[in-house]
Amino acid sequence: MNLKRRGLWVTGLLLGIWLLVVGWQVEEHQRVVDEAKFDLRSQSHEIANTVSAVIRAASFRGTVVQDRLVPVLKLLVTDRTNTVAETSDLLSVTLLNTNGDPVVSVGNTNLFSRELPATNEFWSSNYVTFVLPVEGARLTNTATVVLPGPGEFPHADPRPDETNFSPAGFPPPPTNGEMEPPPRPPNDSNRPRGGNRRVPWLRWMPEADYNALVANHELHGLVFTMSTDKYSATCVHDLWLRFVIGFFATISALGAGLAWRNMGRTADLQIRLVRASELNSHLKELNLAAAGLAHETRNPLNIIRGQAQMISRLPEAAPEVREKSRTIVDETDKVTAQLTEFINYSRPREVRRTRVDLALAANEIVRTLGLDIEEKKLHVEVRGDTLVIQADEQLLRQVLFNLLINAIQAANPNGNIQIIIQRAGPTEAVLEVRDDGPGVLAENRREIFKPYFTTHQKGTGLGLAVVQQIVLAHGWEITCAANEPRGAVFRITHLKIAA
Repeated sequence: MNLKRRGLWVTGLLLGIWLLVVGWQVEEHQRVVDEAKFDLRSQSHEIANTVSAVIRAASFRGTVVQDRLVPVLKLLVTDRTNTVAETSDLLSVTLLNTNGDPVVSVGNTNLFSRELPATNEFWSSNYVTFVLPVEGARLTNTATVVLPGPGEFPHADPRPDETNFSPAGFPPPPTNGEMEPPPRPPNDSNRPRGGNRRVPWLRWMPEADYNALVANHELHGLVFTMSTDKYSATCVHDLWLRFVIGFFATISALGAGLAWRNMGRTADLQIRLVRASELNSHLKELNLAAAGLAHETRNPLNIIRGQAQMISRLPEAAPEVREKSRTIVDETDKVTAQLTEFINYSRPREVRRTRVDLALAANEIVRTLGLDIEEKKLHVEVRGDTLVIQADEQLLRQVLFNLLINAIQAANPNGNIQIIIQRAGPTEAVLEVRDDGPGVLAENRREIFKPYFTTHQKGTGLGLAVVQQIVLAHGWEITCAANEPRGAVFRITHLKIAA
């Protein structure tokens, strides 16, 4: 019970440690993912600062010509030798106006979506989109306008001057040379700093037209997309790393659990082994005591038998006394035989192997039981190969004696008994004792070798138990089978042929 309770505690502890390791790996993986996203966000801010610096450098009095801005942006997107491009994997850059419409787009413009995310970030499977303001080009600060390229102007001069310039779609300036701005509203000096300031060469433009120009061409925001291949590769690599760590943690937990269970089972088996050893020692002591008691009991029985024989032989003894004396002798012989078999069964089997001619030993046992065989008019045949095996000759003769006497008791008068010796392989032989008696029921073929189990009225139930004991001591095997069409077969296998 204590071992079982300890096993539950250890299992719970290992499970807790495993869950702790798995949770730690999940947290570490999430940390790596967050760091990878943070790196992309940091790169996005660096790119936004770079674009803002480019716009400030290319602007002239609040105006940036598109043909001067686009090549620089293309350099950021397409030039793989650029440090920013190498580290950020920039795919496209889009400058937005106040209305959120694209003013300048460079790179893969198919990635740009009019539906901008509210969180300034949009993550997809292959790229991420960032929406950031352009520093120094905000509507609330200075109205930085991107004008079309020279090909879209009436004049091809890419750098507009302050006296002779008119964007396409707007009325030309006054021809009298006076470029006075529209009248300022009252208290113009008190206007908020974030209000629109006119570009010097557009002071002649009406307020509505100027506001429309600012709304369409002012740089208000920056949208750019970056490849997430490195981010995905980092996440997948870290996920595999965490999976490997979790896998080995699982294997370690299972191995520790199995080791603990085996240790518990080993300890339990050791305790059982000690108890079995103690019980075996106790049984050996009881066996020796019982054998000694049986041996000492035979002496008084022999005296009783001798006295009964003397009484039966007295001339003056009455016939009734002689009859009872012979009954005493017969019963004494039965008890003596049982005691003898018990002593044989309880005796330790120490096998001393020698070369034994199996057929010769079988014929000698047949001659020993010749009177019993003649009494029932049985025909006993020893046939088969002439083999010499390695066995204890005395114990082998006892096996043959018990099997043959068992067959004689089972056989009917004028029956047949066969002792067959066969070679089962290069180094093994088989011994069979067959009879044509009533046979043994299938359910009794295993029980028949147990002590005191017998199907004969005159049997003691120890003959076949002694046989199995001797067979197992030699390393052999014995089985009981049916002898068709009737009878029983006792087969001993794995007899070692002498070299």
